[in-house]
Amino acid sequence: MSAEQITRFVAKPLALAALLGAGLVAQQAWAQANIVVNFINTGTVGYNDPTPAAPVGGNPGLTLGEQRRIATQHAANLWAATLTSAATIRINAQFTAQSCTETSATLGSAGPIGNFRNFPEAPFQDTWYPSALRNKLAGNEATAGSAQLQINFNVNLGTPGCLSASPWYFGVDNNPPPGAINLVVVLLHEFGHGLGFTVGPTNGQTGARSSNSPSIWERYMLDNQTGKTWFEMTNAERAASAIGIDRLVWSGPQVTAAVPSVLQQGIATASVTGPAVRSPLTVNVGEASFGPAISSTPFTGEVAPVVDQPDGITGLACVPLSPANARAVQGRIALVDRGTCNFIVKTANLQAAGAIGMLVADNVAAAIPPNVGGVNPAATIPSASVRQVDGNFIKEQLKRRSRSTTGVFVTLTRTGTQFAGADAAGRIKLFTPNPFQGGSSVSHYDVTAFRHQLMEPAINGDLTQSVIPPQDLTFRLFQDIGW
Repeated sequence: MSAEQITRFVAKPLALAALLGAGLVAQQAWAQANIVVNFINTGTVGYNDPTPAAPVGGNPGLTLGEQRRIATQHAANLWAATLTSAATIRINAQFTAQSCTETSATLGSAGPIGNFRNFPEAPFQDTWYPSALRNKLAGNEATAGSAQLQINFNVNLGTPGCLSASPWYFGVDNNPPPGAINLVVVLLHEFGHGLGFTVGPTNGQTGARSSNSPSIWERYMLDNQTGKTWFEMTNAERAASAIGIDRLVWSGPQVTAAVPSVLQQGIATASVTGPAVRSPLTVNVGEASFGPAISSTPFTGEVAPVVDQPDGITGLACVPLSPANARAVQGRIALVDRGTCNFIVKTANLQAAGAIGMLVADNVAAAIPPNVGGVNPAATIPSASVRQVDGNFIKEQLKRRSRSTTGVFVTLTRTGTQFAGADAAGRIKLFTPNPFQGGSSVSHYDVTAFRHQLMEPAINGDLTQSVIPPQDLTFRLFQDIGW
């Protein structure tokens, strides 16, 4: 059969969860690829912005545009030191307006420009491969000089109405100040999508394939409830699997073999007990990327609610606690609601009030608790989160508290041998929330992974600039699909 191409840009938005942590990239000594970045902004915006800027974090650029170009090339160099390809990898990059408010933002979006099948060097025929991977396998460019990746970044970040307190950090040292968003790590994530971290032209929501051919991803997307890969499923079965929480895993041998060296063993839980608790409860918790980590050594404390809103129920801890609030949480684990301000602000206010820990109740109904993300070297107390329903349960028990005691205790610990973010067989989970989230579902690792992974749908504070073990599993997935 003759080689065929489908040209499609699949956007994969990256949302803001938190800021980024320190660390250096680990490179593969044998790797070598040539990556060329085409900066396609026109006029005086984006990569051409002439606004003066002082050098920062190893980036010597003297304008915003120059600093953006240097940071982007730095991220491209990190990928070039990891990949092996005889064919040049070409990227079209620009800064444009993205979805944004004062409390949330899309940082960037990216994807392969083209997908190819039935080229002679393809390991599997009638299978779609992203264009950069096609070129690597073929050893040549399908169309000389053409870009294989398209990436876009939020040009308005840090301006009024668009996370004004969280501007881009253009340093290349992976050491952003509190509140700033590390562009280099966001770049690494978006490059990952363009290079092939995506289900490709297969529609993740409907399960429909382009021209009835599967993507290379489908061979390794395993539904651990049905025992079928997406390659073996019908459209309807793929659509059901895409919203099957905890069902869809990556079964590729390279990733699975590396899981024990990257993911934390044991699941983080909170046990709710005490004289005021009528029915003791143990639930999974979301882990924090700052402060003391949850370990197999139990950490127990009495729980006290923060109540700092007119409704007499909600506790946000977005401002320093009142004297009465501070007395209530002193020496206790403080229960706060998610929202309005970030986790770093909440932790700082609770720690200043004398709390020994922070437990965050989600403010929306969700199947899993949120990550507690951010960079906070000053944090000395452990933090965790619970689902909204579990937070409501704890609040109900706390209604019976007295002046001297709340009668509600929480024990944070890590139990079992299962790896955080993997199934019982040690295969890392893919992100499959219900309802389906366009641009995020399926084409990311699940948010329960810990340590957190570069290719989760939101950035977390414990990331480094590495895409290989023991920090990260991104490149191992690339090896599974043919890189």
